[in-house]
Amino acid sequence: MMMCKDYKVQFTCPDSFCSVCKTRWFDRDDPSGKGDYETLSDLLKEVPNELCSNPIAIKAQTLKGISADNSGQNTLIQYYDPTNGFVCQNKLSAPMQSCKDYKVQFTCPSSFCSDCKTRWFDRDDPSGYGDYETLTDLLKENPGQLCTNPIGIEVRTLDGSPLQTSLIQFSDTTSGFGCVNKLTPPEEYCKDYTVRFTCPPIFCSKQGR
Repeated sequence: MMMCKDYKVQFTCPDSFCSVCKTRWFDRDDPSGKGDYETLSDLLKEVPNELCSNPIAIKAQTLKGISADNSGQNTLIQYYDPTNGFVCQNKLSAPMQSCKDYKVQFTCPSSFCSDCKTRWFDRDDPSGYGDYETLTDLLKENPGQLCTNPIGIEVRTLDGSPLQTSLIQFSDTTSGFGCVNKLTPPEEYCKDYTVRFTCPPIFCSKQGR
């Protein structure tokens, strides 16, 4: 008689079961030059409203939909993790080998997709040094309307246009938003921006929302 061993099982469920929060696919670079750099730090600067600062997972695939793990370019991939993002470096010495064009998608904590959002704030205008919508100032000026520990920030102009400028000094949930005017030639000035924060769900629960 042959006895079974004692087995254990593990299931993989649909993403919806785990309440995960996935970003869209990002493709900020192409493989010309040194390679394809889809880094978290660059993406946070370029699309601060669309990505959390602490992703818990990352997927990378070519623009044709082939997973980075199955692309045959493992020797060229330098980074592939949620902390750094994804980097594929071209091999410029013989025999040369070029990276494919990749795109990345991050998984954020479910709280990042929270529906607990503040109103839009506009405490400053771009006169003087720039437009400063800082978290510390907003907390002082709007007590009870904003959580002390936001998990997301959105920035846009007063007319609703998306954030597109090279003058950003900071844009994060810890500091808020700051745009500094370039006062040396060629001069460049910030637009008038407004900000909105995403707070943990408990913040809205306490407010009865």
